[in-house]
Amino acid sequence: MGRIFETRKATMFKRYAKMAKAFTKIGRDIVMAVKTGGPNPDSNPRLRLIMQNAKAVNMPKANVESAIKRASDKDTSNYEEVIYEGYAPHGVPVLVECTTNNPTRTVASIRMYFSRAEGALGTNGSVSFMFERKAIFKIDQNNLNKDDLELELIDFGLEEINLDEEQKQFIIQTAFTDFGNMAAALEERNINVIESAKIFSPTTTKELSEEQEKEVLAMIEKMEDDDDVVAVYHNLA
Repeated sequence: MGRIFETRKATMFKRYAKMAKAFTKIGRDIVMAVKTGGPNPDSNPRLRLIMQNAKAVNMPKANVESAIKRASDKDTSNYEEVIYEGYAPHGVPVLVECTTNNPTRTVASIRMYFSRAEGALGTNGSVSFMFERKAIFKIDQNNLNKDDLELELIDFGLEEINLDEEQKQFIIQTAFTDFGNMAAALEERNINVIESAKIFSPTTTKELSEEQEKEVLAMIEKMEDDDDVVAVYHNLA
């Protein structure tokens, strides 16, 4: 079958691996949402948003329902959100967002990734001041008008709205603290939220050579493969 088949197979496995990781993340998010707000999405807005995110990654409905049922079990271990800070090679600041039921295991893994790449795990506050917490919402373009949306949503924390023409989606950005306001505003207007997330956005960017950039991205890729890691943020240009 040759090289083309092997390339396709590798691509397919990589896609499946990303899908499995997305399902794991959604499952953990469901546990945290149910533990804090209950298993009924009608009265748990956080759970409703997570279920929307599950649709965005094509997570089967049966998987979602099973995760909610498991999360309702008092014996199910809870997860907590943890942020680790450090420097990748060449002084690139990095934030590693994790969900874990065993912080001791997780911090040991994150320290190892930094160390093997000749970076360094830092202390709380060592690099987070170089990032801003933001919230983003991806919504269907449908027949919505960008200017009208901007006027309508600005009172709910809208900072930016951009159109992804390829995906036919508007991407809305707000401050982290306005996540709930915007989620409620979109829901009240029956606007279909495809995906929502809370992210860290760098306040400045750093330029590296191609070789240096490869070293940083290699470390980030290893971190992203870890089941406890939700996202890795950096300030590479």
